[in-house]
Amino acid sequence: MPEIVISEFMDEAAVDRLRERHDILYDPDLVDQPDALRDALKTAKALIVRNRTKISRELLADLSSLACVGRLGVGLDNIDLDACKAKDITVYPATGANDVAVAEYVVTAALTLLRGAYNRSSDIAAGRWPRMEMMGGEIAGKRLGLIGYGAIARKVAARAQSFGCEIAAFDPFLPEGDAAWQSAERLDLQALLRSSDVISLHVPLTETTRHLIGADAVKAMKPSAILINTARGGVVDEAALVEALRAGQLGGAALDVFESEPLDREAGARFEGVPNLILTPHIAGVTKEANVRVSSVTADNVLNHLASLSQ
Repeated sequence: MPEIVISEFMDEAAVDRLRERHDILYDPDLVDQPDALRDALKTAKALIVRNRTKISRELLADLSSLACVGRLGVGLDNIDLDACKAKDITVYPATGANDVAVAEYVVTAALTLLRGAYNRSSDIAAGRWPRMEMMGGEIAGKRLGLIGYGAIARKVAARAQSFGCEIAAFDPFLPEGDAAWQSAERLDLQALLRSSDVISLHVPLTETTRHLIGADAVKAMKPSAILINTARGGVVDEAALVEALRAGQLGGAALDVFESEPLDREAGARFEGVPNLILTPHIAGVTKEANVRVSSVTADNVLNHLASLSQ
């Protein structure tokens, strides 16, 4: 029986490194087979997941040997942390390993949506020449508003500053005297919404942040503003966002995360035909390079924890 179960995709080199020291079950399809996952975990000491595997109190209830969970990423809303703590199961996020990937995604999405020149190749190939229609804007001189100003948001800020952006942020949990504020103007949420040209979300999904960007928040934003969400889908009220985009009350949006994941045809129907909208399948933090880093960090965390059990 496996000592380590991996229920979602992981870099093969990291999987091989785990396999050298432990019996493992690596099956990225386990995430969609809850009964098989539960059976596989009966004797496992470690479980490695991404964001889709739900580690619930019910899943953990009958597990007596599980000692740690390695998270291939940083968000922990798919893991019942209280249930893990109650069973003395240590949870290891891959903190920092995919920060660069997310930061590059945010800046790229902002540039793409502001310029508006990259989605009409078929028109050009067909002999149309819509130069005036495709005349977009520049990011230089724009204000980037960051909701949440942790490690990833700061990397976004550094990259955006190199393009000539002014940086503002809202983060009630970051003390006013923190050195991070030297590179960003500290604003309350309403002031940030009203004044920003691009708004990027960097907060976890909690009861406080659920639908933080709803109809009222969207109305407070500039009609030309761009919204980018690489955090968690529930932070944005998708219905309110779609309504604003269809009505021309918002300049554009990029969504990498959704209220329901994976997004199925029924849930995705609301986005059909919405203008200036980029949709991606929760891959902002998943590049080839980030996958290697995240997998390596997670393998190290799990191997070190299992080694400590035998000391």
